[in-house]
Amino acid sequence: MSDKLNQSQLTANRESQDDEIDLMRLVGQLLDQKWLIIAITSAFAVMGIVYALLATPIYKADAMLQVEKKASGMPALGEMGELFSSDSEAATEIEIIKSRMVIGSVVDQLDLTTVATPNYMPIVGPFLARRSPEQDQIDIQAFQVPRSYVGKALTLSFEGDRFQLKDGEGARVLQGQVGELAENGDFQLHIADVQLANTDTYTLVKRDRLQTISSWQYALNVSERGKQTGILTTSIEHADRALAVEVLDAIANEYMLQNIQRNAAEAEKSLTFLEQQIPDVRANLTRAEEELNAYRLESKSVDLSLETSGLLQQVIEIEKQLNELAIKETEISRLFTKQHPSYQALLSQKESLLADQAKLTQQIEELPETQQQVLRLTRDVEVNQEIYLQLVNRMQELNILKAGTVGNVRILDSAVGHPNAVAPKKKLIVVIATMLGGMLSVGLVLVRSMLNPGVQSSEELESQGINVYATIPLSEKQQKFNLRPKFAVNNKKRARTELLLAKEDPTDLSIEALRGLRTSLHFAMMEAKNNIIMVSGPSPEVGKSFISANLAAVLAQGDKRVLYIDGDLRRGYSHVILQVQNSNGVSDFIAADTPVEHYGSIVQSTAVEGLSFIPRGQTAPNPAELLMHHRMEQLLEQASKDFDYVIIDTPPILAVTDPAIIGRYAGTSLLVARFDQTPVKEMVHTIKRFELNGVEIKGVILNGVERRATGYNYQYQYGYAYESHS
Repeated sequence: MSDKLNQSQLTANRESQDDEIDLMRLVGQLLDQKWLIIAITSAFAVMGIVYALLATPIYKADAMLQVEKKASGMPALGEMGELFSSDSEAATEIEIIKSRMVIGSVVDQLDLTTVATPNYMPIVGPFLARRSPEQDQIDIQAFQVPRSYVGKALTLSFEGDRFQLKDGEGARVLQGQVGELAENGDFQLHIADVQLANTDTYTLVKRDRLQTISSWQYALNVSERGKQTGILTTSIEHADRALAVEVLDAIANEYMLQNIQRNAAEAEKSLTFLEQQIPDVRANLTRAEEELNAYRLESKSVDLSLETSGLLQQVIEIEKQLNELAIKETEISRLFTKQHPSYQALLSQKESLLADQAKLTQQIEELPETQQQVLRLTRDVEVNQEIYLQLVNRMQELNILKAGTVGNVRILDSAVGHPNAVAPKKKLIVVIATMLGGMLSVGLVLVRSMLNPGVQSSEELESQGINVYATIPLSEKQQKFNLRPKFAVNNKKRARTELLLAKEDPTDLSIEALRGLRTSLHFAMMEAKNNIIMVSGPSPEVGKSFISANLAAVLAQGDKRVLYIDGDLRRGYSHVILQVQNSNGVSDFIAADTPVEHYGSIVQSTAVEGLSFIPRGQTAPNPAELLMHHRMEQLLEQASKDFDYVIIDTPPILAVTDPAIIGRYAGTSLLVARFDQTPVKEMVHTIKRFELNGVEIKGVILNGVERRATGYNYQYQYGYAYESHS
């Protein structure tokens, strides 16, 4: 019961440790990969510097405007001036400045739809051209293309003062001479002047007008300086500083002109109305005079009585006032609705005058018929005369108002281009690029560490209940040897070669560690069923063959008779390490009918005294079936009797099942784990795989240990195919 409780606690502890993030290990990984981090960070810093130097500089042009609150259109005109008064808010004016009305007019004035770009060498060409003492310039006075060519790039090339214009397919659509208008159908191009310093070709585009307006609207920045100040700051950022200044100046002037026209618009409308009314009023006046004269001649009545003259003056005055109200109502109706207080006051005044007019009409009806008719005709003459004079006077006032209209906008600072580029910000780009490189490199190292958390120390394995028999340091000599370029015969494919380190450098630290393993094995094998040692691993490239071959050599150097068998019938290359032939081996012997006692025919001598070797033999299509054959078991039993140690190198268990078959024949089974490559969970999974096949793993050899600052999750899929190393 106690053992079960301890086992459950151990399992819980393992799961808890698996879920924890070892911060010290992550910090160690960063220290171990410091040169990779430095290299990536430096590369990004260099790219940032190169970009900052080669990027096209952007310049800024700015101007300042003032929008004044206008109390009246013209103070000297009294009520007329108040009628045209207006208040302008900054937000409204900003939208007007950026409107298509203003920007579109500037686009047309400066022909901004025509874009000519010099063609330079890619990447470094613009950089060199900017530093050239002479700059490329082109002055295009007119450029028109058919509608189907709007927005398409055309190539403009020069030969002396002659030029050719070609479409995207290289077909010539126009040719001409600088200073003259060239025409070909709907194509028109007039180049006033050109200076070719660094190129003789341009890319010419006739952009869509609406798209051009939108692009300059996007480039134009307008903001109010302070709150409720009425001071507007405008700016444009562009690669062409002179063009930015020209466009911004044109926008400021066009906006000011539009402002003046907008303020004079009401006076213009009133003038138009009065000009339409005056001819009719003049005609009415002439007709009324003629009718009065005709009636007087007919009735022989010349003068009016004193009472009638008084009524006439009152009627004329009321008609005059009503006419003035009619004109004012026409003007005010364009500004306000009838519910507006000003409009209501005008209507109230009009009703009062109409009431007075009705009373006078009743008094007139009490006069004699002749006096009534003379009064009516005289009234028509006087009223039309007053109306005519009133309209003429009003026209003069409006003409004065229109001529004297001053906008409520003025330019405080004209557009000016700053000499220093506002973009790219070179220092900031370099800093950001360096920081980005640092973050990416650190992230790469951490992601690699999390995705491939290789074992860093024997303690990590022992914490999972796995015995570690030995830790084998990484051999620099073996590593340098493996990195040398090696090629097979006729350069058909790369040949795999290894170094038998126990023979070439017996004093290497790796060999010394294997000697320590030899001592550990001596005691571990005391209770083993035989002297057969199987060496396997979870995955390829962990160093199984290196450990197997050198362990066999170390055992042989201890005055023992050792048989080393290459049990990897698929990709075994131990014959390369021992520098012997692979002509006759395990697969050949099992497939033949040779008596087991005669297995010596496949045993080869090596350069190490006391060490014999059986290669894998010819590549077999059914290695697992061969290993399960009874002749394999008989071969190992006979070899176990004839030698002190029998070491079998096997393929990785997570790739194939061969090690599980051989493990049943062996008395001692060892696993090889690669430092910083084999995850701890992978080793746990490997041991479980062997246990499911009835094979007990005695312990693990941690291979390729390096001195590092680091101190885990795996999920690999291994491919393990046939490969000949004959």
